[in-house]
Amino acid sequence: MKRALFTIPLCLILIGMIVTSFVLLGIKPSSSNIPQAQKLAEYSKPAVVRILGYSVVGWQFNNPYDPEVESILSQLNYQTVVGGSGSGAIISSDGYIVTNAHVVEAAQMEDEDIAIAAFDQLVTIMADYFRLDYDTVYDYMLTYTQYTGIQKVIKVILPSGDTFEGDVKSYGAPVNEGKDVAVLKIEGKNLPTLKLGNSDNIQNQDNIWVSGYPAAADSNLLSPDSSLVSSMNAGQISAIDKKTEQGSPVIQINAAATHGNSGGPVINDKGEIIGLLTFRGDTVNGQEVQGFNFSVPVNIVKEFTNQAGAKNTASNTDKLYKEGLELYWGGYYENALEKFEAVQRLYPNHSEIKKFIINSEQRAGDSKTLWSDYKTIFYVVGGTAALLIILLLLYTFAFKAKKRAVTAALAAHQVPPAPPPTPQNTIPDLNNDWKIDVQDIILALQEQQKKQQKKDDG
Repeated sequence: MKRALFTIPLCLILIGMIVTSFVLLGIKPSSSNIPQAQKLAEYSKPAVVRILGYSVVGWQFNNPYDPEVESILSQLNYQTVVGGSGSGAIISSDGYIVTNAHVVEAAQMEDEDIAIAAFDQLVTIMADYFRLDYDTVYDYMLTYTQYTGIQKVIKVILPSGDTFEGDVKSYGAPVNEGKDVAVLKIEGKNLPTLKLGNSDNIQNQDNIWVSGYPAAADSNLLSPDSSLVSSMNAGQISAIDKKTEQGSPVIQINAAATHGNSGGPVINDKGEIIGLLTFRGDTVNGQEVQGFNFSVPVNIVKEFTNQAGAKNTASNTDKLYKEGLELYWGGYYENALEKFEAVQRLYPNHSEIKKFIINSEQRAGDSKTLWSDYKTIFYVVGGTAALLIILLLLYTFAFKAKKRAVTAALAAHQVPPAPPPTPQNTIPDLNNDWKIDVQDIILALQEQQKKQQKKDDG
């Protein structure tokens, strides 16, 4: 009982230590205070790219008696450019990108078609400058102008500002000619990616977000590096059963979008691509009306990624970046810093990582403790505590019971001690009354006196 007074409280303390360690290990970083839209923006931004698809046409003017036209051509460097810009999304760590076919159409057209489009542009420039009728300028320029060469270009600009040559791996057709999808390839590794979802699972009024580089967001009032920052607009799915004139399915959405958004990913609340923005609704009185935009379903996009041999695989960059964001949003700045630095080592040109490294360093003093980093110590301490509890309980109960059992066993086999010898009576029962009493003493004394008298007489 005295042992229990010491060992039982000690066991309770050790049990408390074990329970506390499990509670601490169970604490996970929580980003519940961060809106889902903000999370999606940070997750997707590094993988959304700007795409320039164009062809450069060189010109030669053969009328030396018209210096004014020659002067304008000189200002144009004897070139006109056909094409435009759009958006796209990286879907594999080794550089496969999905976008619209019409975004890179100018680099896919036949040379003759490119020359015709470029000549039309040149005529328009001259007609506007001289304020002349288009047809008159067309006939004049056709007489004295010829193209000298065509250069087809596809540039992919990452959010970091890095620019790559894009190689078309599969190509559908522009809007109203077929499926408006193209798959490009750039050289790279450990690139940020977005996951392709399943457009068969979408429903009307599902929340969606459109990401890309809308021309309306470009401005001379912004810094040059602002052109590298993608925009994200929220909305819902408005209709899922519409088709183009050629019968290709399209998804109608109400998120705002404009020129430059083409080919940009439409993502769901899981951060998965469910479509690519392809075209807008008709203008009304010559004005764009927002809220009526259409995207190619991602399951159509997958047809072209399969043709291109592209695998929609996430990279270690994605994994580390998301883990870092969860730690950062949860207040574990020191642990987040380790993840962000790992991302920087793996993919130094990540567009967002420098910002988060700086912010994590500045907030490191307020960082929470991530107890799961100490799980090995907790396991050792918990295992030791459990072993001590077992030993203490054995010491308190099992050893004591064993001692009692041994004592009982020894008692059961012990030879009982011999009773002390009964002292012999010095006075016999002389009167034969079966008891020793005064009469026997008197008779014994008398007998003794007789023996003594005989001895004296003899």
